[in-house]
Amino acid sequence: MKAPRRTGLLATLLSWGYALLLAAPLYYLAVSALKSNIEIFTRPFALPATWLWENFGTAWLTADLGGALLNSVLVSVVAIVLTLGLAIPAAYALARHDNRLARVITGTFSAGFLIPPFAALIPTVVLAIQLGLFGTREFQMLFLPASALPLSVLLLTQFMRTVPPALVESAALDGAGHWRLLVSVYVPIARPGVASVTILQLLTFWNEYLFSLTITGTAPDVRTVQVALPTLISDATNLGVLAAGTVLTVLPVYVAYSLMNRRMQEALTAGAVKE
Repeated sequence: MKAPRRTGLLATLLSWGYALLLAAPLYYLAVSALKSNIEIFTRPFALPATWLWENFGTAWLTADLGGALLNSVLVSVVAIVLTLGLAIPAAYALARHDNRLARVITGTFSAGFLIPPFAALIPTVVLAIQLGLFGTREFQMLFLPASALPLSVLLLTQFMRTVPPALVESAALDGAGHWRLLVSVYVPIARPGVASVTILQLLTFWNEYLFSLTITGTAPDVRTVQVALPTLISDATNLGVLAAGTVLTVLPVYVAYSLMNRRMQEALTAGAVKE
């Protein structure tokens, strides 16, 4: 009896240790956002002696974070909708067929992982110029789903392959066509996969910097938060303001992640109960 108790105690301690390890940087960022430069260096983990709430207002106005946040939300939401709109039907087709053509297509999607992002930078810039979309958010909305399709299709295909064949046959006998099978059978069962892809790609799209800086540009009316945030850095950087700006850019995606993660857990739990 002692061995299981010791194992459980060790697992609990390790879990709390891991949680503290993850929470420490977030705590440091949050308290730094309310401090001056001197206090950040002299009392890094202590609570602020004077709570400088004005750091958030300074960061918001200096980097024009309001417009940048709207641009990031718009680009990320449109890119996610396009990604799911393309990946879900593709995954359905690959999950329904296990032949040579399907394996070739799957291998083609897998080959997308072999191309490092920076290697596609110059061809992507040339393509944006030729399309007349260089320096626009619209090109970013089209490029991000294209870069996300390989992983999204492969993940969703694996989830859709878990659909019981008997359920598909039963729906087909009831007269369900491909569209009804996709919407009524495959997508509900693959909800955890859809939530996982949404979370993963939301984090990727929100944090994308290289292509946003190079293609979309630094103009205040089109730049995203990742491009706007470095404008707070200078020779006389107020680190408290920089930390406050970082908190403001991280908070929306953290809230979205928390909501989507809860939905994914609910879908997984519902699937386990049904079975």
